[in-house]
Amino acid sequence: MSKRAFRILVCLAGVCSACAASASPARRPPAYSQAASALRDVWAEKALAQKDGPTFSFFRDLTAPLRYVDTSFHYYPIALSAPAAPVKARVVSNGSAINALVRQPNWAGEKGIPATLRVGYHREIYGQDPRSLQGPHYAEGYLPIVRFSYKTPEGRFAQEVFAATAPGLAGSGVVLAQISYQGSAGQKIEVQLEHPESLIEHGRSLTLPDGRAVAWFDSSWEFNKYRNALSAWVKPGQRCTFALATEPTEPSALPAVDVAVYEDLRQKAAALWSSLVASKMTVSVPEPLVNNAWRSLIVGSYVCLNGDEIRYSAGNQYAKLYESEGGDAARSLMEWGREEDTRRMIPPLLDFTRKNMEYYQAALKLNLLARFYWLSRDADFVRQMRPRWEKEVNRILDGRTENGMLPREKYCGDIDTMVYSLNSNANCWRALRDFSVVVNDIGDAELAQKMRAEADVYRRIILDAVDRSIDRSVSPPFIPVALFGEEKPYRPITGSYMGGYWNLMIQFVLGSGVFAYDSKYADDIIAYDRENGGLCMNLLRTRGNTRTFWVGDSKINDLSPLRHNLTLLQRDEADRVLAAFYGKLAQGMTRDTFISGEGADIAPLDERGRLFYLPPNSAGNGHFLLLLRNLVVQDWDMDDDGQPDTLRLLFATPRQWLEDGQQISVREAPTALGPVTLTARSQIARARVKVDVVLPSRAARRTLLKLRLPGGRRVLSATVNGRPARLPSPDVLDLTGLAGRAQIIAQVSGKGR
Repeated sequence: MSKRAFRILVCLAGVCSACAASASPARRPPAYSQAASALRDVWAEKALAQKDGPTFSFFRDLTAPLRYVDTSFHYYPIALSAPAAPVKARVVSNGSAINALVRQPNWAGEKGIPATLRVGYHREIYGQDPRSLQGPHYAEGYLPIVRFSYKTPEGRFAQEVFAATAPGLAGSGVVLAQISYQGSAGQKIEVQLEHPESLIEHGRSLTLPDGRAVAWFDSSWEFNKYRNALSAWVKPGQRCTFALATEPTEPSALPAVDVAVYEDLRQKAAALWSSLVASKMTVSVPEPLVNNAWRSLIVGSYVCLNGDEIRYSAGNQYAKLYESEGGDAARSLMEWGREEDTRRMIPPLLDFTRKNMEYYQAALKLNLLARFYWLSRDADFVRQMRPRWEKEVNRILDGRTENGMLPREKYCGDIDTMVYSLNSNANCWRALRDFSVVVNDIGDAELAQKMRAEADVYRRIILDAVDRSIDRSVSPPFIPVALFGEEKPYRPITGSYMGGYWNLMIQFVLGSGVFAYDSKYADDIIAYDRENGGLCMNLLRTRGNTRTFWVGDSKINDLSPLRHNLTLLQRDEADRVLAAFYGKLAQGMTRDTFISGEGADIAPLDERGRLFYLPPNSAGNGHFLLLLRNLVVQDWDMDDDGQPDTLRLLFATPRQWLEDGQQISVREAPTALGPVTLTARSQIARARVKVDVVLPSRAARRTLLKLRLPGGRRVLSATVNGRPARLPSPDVLDLTGLAGRAQIIAQVSGKGR
């Protein structure tokens, strides 16, 4: 073991020991050294063994939270903008700077003049002592109005930062900040702007020599042209405000900045974001943290949106389109009722291309458009997109070779090796099968029949290739991505760089449905992951590459487990998905600001935090949003014909959400069968749970409601609109045939089984 690895293990052992000091040995979660070396997902298994299954509190202190990035300012940045605005600002998450620049290739595309905040007699950089910092926090728990509090020997300095959403300011990425102070006497604050030329003061604004404005400030501030610095002597209780333009603009864009202007622009930003979040599907559960998380992630995805392009990230090399990640982010917004906005995101994704990955991307495009159709039933839009999607259909139909498979294609975006890809073929089969149903639905029966006939033959060819390629020398058997003997088992999965990539890409195969969710093939993939070190908190493990990523060898990827967890939901393995749900909430995003990266080190860098890579991340947002949506509302194609037919309600909710007096509410959740609204009220003290639901008007082949109760309780009987309900299995009520409003009253048992 290297000295660095040993130091990390010692540090983490101390963290885990401190966090678990009050727990009994039997209940104490395994330490990092055990979790890192175990082939099984020991943290998830321990969570599953809890009486009512996984919880946030179980995962919260297993390791330190995400906090650091590979930059000189060290603390992760928080991206700020108006919804879909092209210019993104950012504030460093310890409050030290606005628009700090990294100036390295992996953070390409960053903008703005860095502004560093110093406070107190010693001109201490704000937030430099983490022990004295509180925050960052969001206003109302989710609004992108970032708050900090920092204590120095002189007193406490509060800071609030947000991006203006007013049209004349949003286009330039104008950020407003307010500093206040509480102490026994006044103190100095300073904002130093880093620019090679002297800025020019014009009244209460600062401009570049060419006359474009970069800052505005109130009468509290004085400008030092020799240091490009604003300074103010702030009295106890006084508020000092200033604004910065991320992209220089006309001075008249913001004629003045004072407390009144600040409050007006703040109110407008808060109102816009609040309205955007509340305007479509909403969920309310008994955990405020979860409610804040989904609201914040909706906001964060709109910050990553650039015009009509749903970018992978903002302010770094990932601030551009990617088919897979962008498609997942768009899908998450679509499944939270944002069809109008998703309609704008789809054309850029259909136009996107990447050399030597054309078949795989064709599949992703068609599958995304098919899902959009079932949720929106917008046949006119699908017809309008025909020149785009028909090209992809023909690519797949015409591209298959003599053996019925597609030609070699890149293993994945980061691995240039050309292979006969199970991933590309499986997802292209899914595209032909599913999109043929859409094509038939919009009126082209001839093309639909051709696609369906090809899909039926194609599936048999793929499964034959899988059978010829499975490595049965190991148990569970190994199903490769690179077919026909070109890929050998990875044991452990994290033992090699390529093992990590297999772990990412095989999930797309699993999610394709080329073999059924409950088939032996699916069993083998899931078992191979579980038994060979592929999972941590039911999130995927990969092997970090420290030459290109500033994270260690013990790395988790919390984007790509999406299809793994959706498959588990279809298999009704709710508690394993809840391990991922709470693992992601606790250790796959930042505390209180809910920001993801592409990957993260499991081990802490120090006792306060861990490293993660290139935040923010729209696909990371999408993973959590899609998990939460499917905890409460699922619509599945259970008969494997390409068209969703089964509606399942509350099938994977944490049991504690139905403790006595608690309530789960879902409003206007879109499904392929129509929108669903429901409220479940737990009245366990009266031995019942009451559910009011508005079901879709379209007939589902099957509609089911599950009540996952705490403490070993069970549903004894139930009525639907006053009539006895059928319980096909424990805690599952059959609502098949119902439409519109219904009231369910379930009689439940006491504690115990």
